[in-house]
Amino acid sequence: MATSTPVRHAWRALTGLLAITALLFGINALGVYVFGQSSWTPALALDLQGGTQIVLEAQTEDGADPSAEQMEQAVTIIRQRVDASGVGEAEVTTQAGNQIVVQIPGQADEETRNRIEASAQLQLRAVLFAGDPATEFVGEDGNATPYPTPDPSLQATPTTSPTNGSDTAWITPALQAEFLAYDCSDPANDPASAPADEPLITCDADRTVKYILGPVELDGSSIDDATFGLQQQNGLWAVNLQFDGEGTGTFGEISQRLYGAEPPLNQFAFVLDGYVLSAPSMNGVITDGKPSITGSFTQETAKVLADQLKYGALPLSFTVESSNSISATLGSQQLQIGLIAGLIGLALVALYSLIVYRALGFIIIASLAVMAVLTYITLCILAWRMGFRLSLAGVAGLIVTIGFTADSFIVYFERIRDELRDGKSITAAVEDGWGRAKRTIYISKSINILAAVVLYILADSTVKGFAFTLGLTTAIDVLIFILFTHPVLQLLARTRFFGSGHPLSGLDPTALGAVYRGRAQFREPVPAAGAAGRRTVKARGEAARRQTIAERKQAELAAADSRPGTTVKEGDD
Repeated sequence: MATSTPVRHAWRALTGLLAITALLFGINALGVYVFGQSSWTPALALDLQGGTQIVLEAQTEDGADPSAEQMEQAVTIIRQRVDASGVGEAEVTTQAGNQIVVQIPGQADEETRNRIEASAQLQLRAVLFAGDPATEFVGEDGNATPYPTPDPSLQATPTTSPTNGSDTAWITPALQAEFLAYDCSDPANDPASAPADEPLITCDADRTVKYILGPVELDGSSIDDATFGLQQQNGLWAVNLQFDGEGTGTFGEISQRLYGAEPPLNQFAFVLDGYVLSAPSMNGVITDGKPSITGSFTQETAKVLADQLKYGALPLSFTVESSNSISATLGSQQLQIGLIAGLIGLALVALYSLIVYRALGFIIIASLAVMAVLTYITLCILAWRMGFRLSLAGVAGLIVTIGFTADSFIVYFERIRDELRDGKSITAAVEDGWGRAKRTIYISKSINILAAVVLYILADSTVKGFAFTLGLTTAIDVLIFILFTHPVLQLLARTRFFGSGHPLSGLDPTALGAVYRGRAQFREPVPAAGAAGRRTVKARGEAARRQTIAERKQAELAAADSRPGTTVKEGDD
């Protein structure tokens, strides 16, 4: 006998779910055994794992206390440094007006410590070359091929001595090969520590442009002030700089050299911690030490760049006041409490499901188990690829999802029961119930995901973990519903236990009070005693209320026809 279409659909969906699960485990296995950067356990955040706390004290040249704006900008710079090192869920805050507290999950390595403790280094370098950040090219075979690692035998010394910072003689064959293979997203590349008297390969802050820059010609100490404002003549937002006396002379010479040169040799890059903040073109000779940077600035981006140039230029340095390991004792206790609460909630959901839905409750439990497996392995992969760390707030998001998932099952099963009360067969009730339930579920889940996205965008870092896990598990919940729950029910509906409406299956038409069976045929109610009888009467009343007027008239006509010698005309009521 040929297999019915719903059965084929069910097996295809289950096969697809199995393939997705195998793919996720395969990806994480690559991260663990090939790249050595992933793990079979999700990465934990600071509150659950503990970590390293570094307290930095800011110092100025004249010994005065730094301003709140300076400290705020310093926090931004240090946070950018920590993010660039690939550490996630780090916390950077100010303390006592002149201290910055950096908390990093796990033990900070020496490179990360040096990166955090270093003073801001603002440098001004001429642009020698600017290009795409790609690290591969399309070969003769039409496939993308990575640029090769630079050959150590390539010439690394200029053939002629460069005469200035814009001289292209700086670009040797070795430097050119290094530029092609340079990966802007690789945390191992640290342009902040490059020598000042040599050319530099780096990228802009967004990692969208790759540069070869000449040696440092000015540093941040030459900038007296940086402001932003709206230019009256063209209505554009601009960043206005003011160099000191020595800087004015040097910048005047640079502007004479760059003005009129072919792009990109007419560009001058402002580099903070090794990354290009801005690389404007020189549109004139500036001898008064007051250049302006214009472009596609908004008020906000102009202010950010002005602050970066001004405070990155300030001689604000840091000394390490303390560096300690911090415990996760409080977080571990809270995690235990949270897990106990989650297990209790899960047990109550399972108990309620088994009491109300009988054997259908096992489908709920199995769906939650599959969802837990997919969520777990997804968190492992995200920790590897995105640096995601599971915080206590994230655990709360996972626990809350148990309740949201249970809501979906209740909607689906109740739709199926409604179809059974209308007299449909169990296989038809499963299909029709799915058709009615999925619209409600999709709308509900869409709202949940939308709320999670808004919360993630607007909330601070302590709540982002909750929003992220809530959105992630909601999406996985929908996937499980489509690829597991409904297909399993399609298959079970064709078994004798569920298909015959066994009293323990949760799909017993008698217990549900079904009164309509087949076309214009109603089953005589089966009397029952005690509480079961009262529930049956109550359920039958509910089913009767759900009947339309047309169905009720049709039922009455059918009942009259079934009695010998009785004739009932339509409209006699």
